[in-house]
Amino acid sequence: MDAFSTFTLLFFLILLLPAAPTHQQQQQQPPFSCGAQSSTTTSLPFCNTKLPITQRAKDLVSRLTLDEKISQLVNTAPAVPRLGIPAYEWWSEALHGVGWVGKGIHFNGTISKATSFPQVILTAASFDAYQWYRIGQVIGKEARALYNGGQASGLTFWAPNINIFRDPRWGRGQETPGEDPLVTGKYAVSYVRGVQGDSFHGGKLTGHLQASACCKHFTAYDLDNWKGVNRFVFDARVTKQDLADTYQPPFQSCVEEGKASGIMCAYNRVNGVPSCADYNLLSKTARGQWGFHGYITSDCDAVSIIHDAQGYAKQPEDAVADVLKAVWHQRHFCGLFFVPPTQWSPLLMGIFPSKSNQWLNPIGKASPVDDGLLLVAFPNQQNAGMDLDCGLYLQQHSKSAVEQGKLPVSQIDRALHNLFSLRMRLGLFNGDPKEQLFGNIGPDQVCSQEHQMLALEAARNGIVLLKNSARLLPLRKSQVKSLAVIGPNANSGQTLLGNYAGPPCKLVTPLQGLQGYVKDTTYLQGCDSVRCSSAEVDRAVELAKGVDHVVLVMGLDQSVEREELDRVDLVLPGRQQELVTKVARAAKNPVVLVLLSGGPVDVSFAKYDKKIGSILWGGYPGEAGGTALAEIIFGDHNPGGRLPVTWYPQEFVNVPMTDMRMRPESSSSYPGRTYRFYKGHSVFEFGHGLSFSKYSYELKHVSQDKLFLNQSTSTQQAAIDESGSVRSTLVSSVGADFCEQSKFQARVRVENHGEMAGKHPVLLFARQSRHGDGRPRKQLVGFKSVVLSAGEKAEVEFEVSPCEHFSRANEDGELMMEEGTHFLSVGGDKFPISLVL
Repeated sequence: MDAFSTFTLLFFLILLLPAAPTHQQQQQQPPFSCGAQSSTTTSLPFCNTKLPITQRAKDLVSRLTLDEKISQLVNTAPAVPRLGIPAYEWWSEALHGVGWVGKGIHFNGTISKATSFPQVILTAASFDAYQWYRIGQVIGKEARALYNGGQASGLTFWAPNINIFRDPRWGRGQETPGEDPLVTGKYAVSYVRGVQGDSFHGGKLTGHLQASACCKHFTAYDLDNWKGVNRFVFDARVTKQDLADTYQPPFQSCVEEGKASGIMCAYNRVNGVPSCADYNLLSKTARGQWGFHGYITSDCDAVSIIHDAQGYAKQPEDAVADVLKAVWHQRHFCGLFFVPPTQWSPLLMGIFPSKSNQWLNPIGKASPVDDGLLLVAFPNQQNAGMDLDCGLYLQQHSKSAVEQGKLPVSQIDRALHNLFSLRMRLGLFNGDPKEQLFGNIGPDQVCSQEHQMLALEAARNGIVLLKNSARLLPLRKSQVKSLAVIGPNANSGQTLLGNYAGPPCKLVTPLQGLQGYVKDTTYLQGCDSVRCSSAEVDRAVELAKGVDHVVLVMGLDQSVEREELDRVDLVLPGRQQELVTKVARAAKNPVVLVLLSGGPVDVSFAKYDKKIGSILWGGYPGEAGGTALAEIIFGDHNPGGRLPVTWYPQEFVNVPMTDMRMRPESSSSYPGRTYRFYKGHSVFEFGHGLSFSKYSYELKHVSQDKLFLNQSTSTQQAAIDESGSVRSTLVSSVGADFCEQSKFQARVRVENHGEMAGKHPVLLFARQSRHGDGRPRKQLVGFKSVVLSAGEKAEVEFEVSPCEHFSRANEDGELMMEEGTHFLSVGGDKFPISLVL
């Protein structure tokens, strides 16, 4: 009995002991360094939060062995247990909400969903920078909540995508803010500041980052897979002029104004050099000229293709050295050789072979000076200064590169200093993050009512009314007794999300949204899929004959446009057009056509068909897209979105997607690209967007009508055109003080003449009186949204910077201002301003 009592007592004591934590419970603790669990390292300098991060990172890197250093150069960085450093995953995505693409986020715990905003192209259509900032704030906050809950192994998010939507066929155009460099740059700044925890106007970030944003893909990346040309081998041939005023400005804004903490270099080559191996791009421009302080990552496996696919590097170790070394090789060589001309080629091939295995190209130049005399000059070789490899290539080949003398350990240290500095800026080496600045962000702040309302607001404000004949919309709720909803996108929740999405808080499809307004709603998919290889035309026609109104929800989805898949056509896929046309012809009243797509679609047939009364473009509107569309169709929201891209006609597919030129060329009938340069016909122009209200504009006050530019030695005589000679001066020559002092204000009076309140974006443009010779047809100066009640007026103020808004890039990539008349324009109103040298 005594033994039994003792056993019983022990049994109950064991039951009272705390149970061993389950695997899921163990995951609830976020990974961090320098806490109580790593007491042996807390006294080391890299754990001392009173020291500058630069000093702390230097100390940490100095304590790593070579093998440990190399292990940290890839996106899935393993733990270093002896120093209390946990594993870290650099790759997470948050394009329009925290996503499940990437390896750093796990939706398998307390938090199983995240707010899913509209795809970026639709969000951009609101032309509302503060809304973009608020979306960034939500994404950063929900990302930190996932980390605090132990469901994230990293806080570095590879967004936003700020490449210019140059070609309407690009499968990833949906991820971008559109075709305009100013809009794209403003979006980048707003999003980055929101995600990282800065204020809307910037300047608040003095301590830790809420999360890290990464501007991608640097640079001139806007082709994925078109007619056998893929992004891995594509060599984007870009002029200095186009780089300066189209491709680079968004990245410059992202770095200089947004203070982005990450940059991703692209797969493609630019003018022969892989982006991730380009010293001029990464070290000289981003870090040197723009003052970038952060880490630079490759796109996934972009380092390997430098050797494996592009053949730019002879050996894997050369590729490693090309991307990691942020230096110029001091191997300049210049010499004179007395050699018979017949021996020049074999001699130089033997002594100075080139990377391309062609005679002295592109490494050196050889010039015959006289008979038998050869001058040979080799420029300094350059390497990039990248820090992180998304992939395994650096982990596999860095050690052999060091052993072969191609890669100094000091360059690995340089990269690691950037990487660990960023992790320290995130507060991951300051002890328990729950006791730090962002430690109180919990699961209750994910998918909150406030966040979901913002997703709905973003969809409402982005949706664009392209056509509204005879004011068909809004439909009168009391007059619509029966409704047919037809189309492959009408009830597809996945289509609403676009790509790079996460699990949404909820999903409301267009069908579900419309059913909330009309009980007698009949649904027919109409096509077997978005590709619409087969269509139920007869059934759809019969259905249309028997109802009051028809809403057709057509367009694209990820099966026809996405990463690694560019389009070859701009029209609706398969039999969609046939279905729309025949249903419209049979319906009692003009039909409503809703288009869900990322890229533009040539719907000229619908634009001019009187039986198609209204056209709405809904992009990929996110988790609340169906609600927003239904609210607009039935008049509970007044649409105000405006297109952030030009909608080109089908014949634009005759233009090679590989042609990177922005400016038109009349001799070859090349039409140019984007609203700034395109000379052809448009289905719908950049900035097009209707409303249920009519708005008028008046340039009420412009504080400057003549600007005298400083005469200087750099004043140039420009090319003579039909208007005569044009004098110009470089922006760099007039000086920063002049540029600052020459800024002036322009006020636009906006009036709502309609019967509904509305939110309306005001777009102010600038153009020159002269055309051609590389000048933009017009370019955006600024944009602001204003909310006006019916009949209300308001004034919107813009700051105009002549050095920025009245300048253009010359062929050398330098900004210049030309003498003559420039115009500010908004709507149909314009104001002339003279620039005088």
